[in-house]
Amino acid sequence: MLGLLLALCTLYMVAAPPAAFYLHDGDHVVFYGDSITDQRLYTTFIETYVITRFPQLKVSFVHSGVGGDRVTGGGAGAIDVRLPRDVVAYKPSVMTIMLGMNDASYRAFDQKIFDTYASGYRHIVQTVKEALPGIRITAIQPSPYDDVTRPPTFEGGYNKVLVRYGEFVKELGRDEKLAVADLNGPVVAALEKANKLDAETAKKLVPDRVHPAPAGHLLMAEALLKAWQAPAIVTAVEIDAAEPAVTSVTNTQVTDLAVGERISWTQVDEALPMPIDTRDEVVAMALRASDFVEAMDQEPLKVTGLTAARYTLKIDDEVVGTFTKEEWAKGVNLATLATPMAKQAAAVHDLTLRHNVVHFARWRQVEVNLQNVAVDPAHVKAAADALDALEADVVVQQRAAAQPKSHRYELVAE
Repeated sequence: MLGLLLALCTLYMVAAPPAAFYLHDGDHVVFYGDSITDQRLYTTFIETYVITRFPQLKVSFVHSGVGGDRVTGGGAGAIDVRLPRDVVAYKPSVMTIMLGMNDASYRAFDQKIFDTYASGYRHIVQTVKEALPGIRITAIQPSPYDDVTRPPTFEGGYNKVLVRYGEFVKELGRDEKLAVADLNGPVVAALEKANKLDAETAKKLVPDRVHPAPAGHLLMAEALLKAWQAPAIVTAVEIDAAEPAVTSVTNTQVTDLAVGERISWTQVDEALPMPIDTRDEVVAMALRASDFVEAMDQEPLKVTGLTAARYTLKIDDEVVGTFTKEEWAKGVNLATLATPMAKQAAAVHDLTLRHNVVHFARWRQVEVNLQNVAVDPAHVKAAADALDALEADVVVQQRAAAQPKSHRYELVAE
């Protein structure tokens, strides 16, 4: 007889960031760099990770990358124009710097060129520290030039030069007590593995050898998040259907467990998975060639004591997937499935992208575009203020979209 057995459990752990996580409540982050940062991809992946993993954490993000930039500045202004306007004005508590791709001039190592980079990088760090005492800077070792999927253009290859620049960044980080993130080595390792799996798809990770595709930026985001001690766990739930009991939970609340003809419970999560489109062949390749899922996106659901051979999981009456009782006993990573939580996270990421488009319009199309034009400064300020207010409205929507929701789970024997 399949009598209905009830077990009520209200166990939870609020998804506050662990003590080791680099970002704190109230932080303001500015991402600074060249065209790779200007793509607003690794930066927006990181923003969405933080918003969805810690929806109660109040952290703001500004993306200040400009194509062609070097340590001396570029098309949007010299460095001593860029830093006050594009960094200091936002009063960040955290800044990341990724420069080097253009600085090394796409040629074999040249000491004079390198010296300009070294002195210019030091100038950036010193200027920002003086203007913003207490700022926490993450110096990023430059992302790679793809000498893996295509032959180098000169002996040794350009990425070897960038690695040398990255070693300087690492040394400067040690001298200046900066956090340091390597966005070169892990991406090269993924390129090498992808190249062995499927050479043609591997080329699409960094299609022009300089600017990564979104899949490549996902790997860069992972590298920076690892440097920031970002946790892998979204949520974790273990249920023993034989008892019945909820035996373990992390970052969620589980209530109303009922075991009978089907197993059901209510869950309110304190975090969301990363929104990743695994239907994209290049993204799928990036995941196969890296440890992104293991390191950044774990949402295990483990159910032991099942009696039937296979069970289908439904969340809010939507079929999520069917797995054997052995697979459920081992644990199924819900972060890899099309759950309502994944759809919610995708909506958050959409708003991340949208607020950044508004900021780009305010910064590059109003402030920078009109900086040397004889127009009324009051009109420029009014336009910038209006766009700032509009962006703030979108950010409110972004944060609201990330807040926890209640979901009804059902495991149904097949």
